[in-house]
Amino acid sequence: MAEIRLVGTAHVSQKSVEEVRSTIEEFQPDIVGVELDRGRFISLTEETAEPSVTEILKAGNFGQILIQWILTYIQQRIGAETGVKPGAEMLAAIEEARAHQKPVAFIDRDIRITLSRFWGLMGIRERVRLIWALLYSLVSVDKQELEIDELTDQDVVSVAMEEFRKFSPRGAQALIDERDAYLAHQILMLAGRYDRVLAVIGAGHIRGVQRYLDARETLPPLSDLTAAVKKGLPWAKIFGAVVTILFALLIAAIAFSGLGLDILLTAVVYWFLINGLLSAAFTVLAGGHPLSAVTAFAVSWMTSLNPLLAAGWFAAIVEAKIRKPATGEVRQIMEAETFSEMRRIPLFRVVLVAALANVGSTIGTIAYFLFIFPVLGVDPAVVIGEGFSNMMQAIAGLF
Repeated sequence: MAEIRLVGTAHVSQKSVEEVRSTIEEFQPDIVGVELDRGRFISLTEETAEPSVTEILKAGNFGQILIQWILTYIQQRIGAETGVKPGAEMLAAIEEARAHQKPVAFIDRDIRITLSRFWGLMGIRERVRLIWALLYSLVSVDKQELEIDELTDQDVVSVAMEEFRKFSPRGAQALIDERDAYLAHQILMLAGRYDRVLAVIGAGHIRGVQRYLDARETLPPLSDLTAAVKKGLPWAKIFGAVVTILFALLIAAIAFSGLGLDILLTAVVYWFLINGLLSAAFTVLAGGHPLSAVTAFAVSWMTSLNPLLAAGWFAAIVEAKIRKPATGEVRQIMEAETFSEMRRIPLFRVVLVAALANVGSTIGTIAYFLFIFPVLGVDPAVVIGEGFSNMMQAIAGLF
């Protein structure tokens, strides 16, 4: 039976780098498995082709892109504080294995699958909480004194993992639990071919992976860990459709209530202004060009009524035309030393404009329905009651 040894590391710890090297020297494994997928290994060691601005805009998943960039930035900042590049302990494992002429296996799940499942499994509430936490982290990461080496201590790691699980249970499922199972599958595959297997994995995965290795019958099928997340109801489109219907019914109710053309026109004008001003304000908050803000203002009223369109897309297109992102800016974003530096990179600003313009438009839509009746100075019960009653009578009169 194969002998398996796990080494838990912190991804930005010099102590972890040294431990990996000493373990390979002492254990003399037949193969070394590292918690990397081939794509991440290439990105750590080689210049890789970056997606174009057009490809990023077509993808449309601006929130997911921002989260990936912000997570990378936070890890880079922690690495800068400790003097260790993120992923250095994995590269050290690879270098040491090759120095001993040992084969290396990449045993982590493809990062694209992990991010897709991470984002897809989370509900709207979890996504909002995650984005808020990440934005807070951008401010606090430079101010905290970090004891990175403590992150390899299992008690500390367990507490951190449980806190994250409370914060985002579905996110933890994709980021931790599923990868524990995937890593265990890969380690067991190696154990079927080699007598001595060393697996270098993040400290947060040690207990989960060991639990699966000790009870292999509990491992979920590998196919379940790599499948696309089954899409539930398209809530964004449903929300857009509901907004369209509510707005149409509201305008119809006002029109048939007898309040007059001035109230009807005021309701329409406020739809234009509230949506437009908030979308434009959030575009400015993102650091967008004035013309991008004007674009968001001009189209937000319309995109809020169409589930297939988004104000952020139009604002981002204008921003990209003005800022003109260049090749290589994805890497610049990853290597930025401060958030301010990230915001000065045109590509980051384009994506930030797209995301925040959409947020502003959504808030504007919700605010409109909450405040339109107080703004108009009319009783909603009267408007809706009389409006629909008169409308039904008018329809009945047609037949």
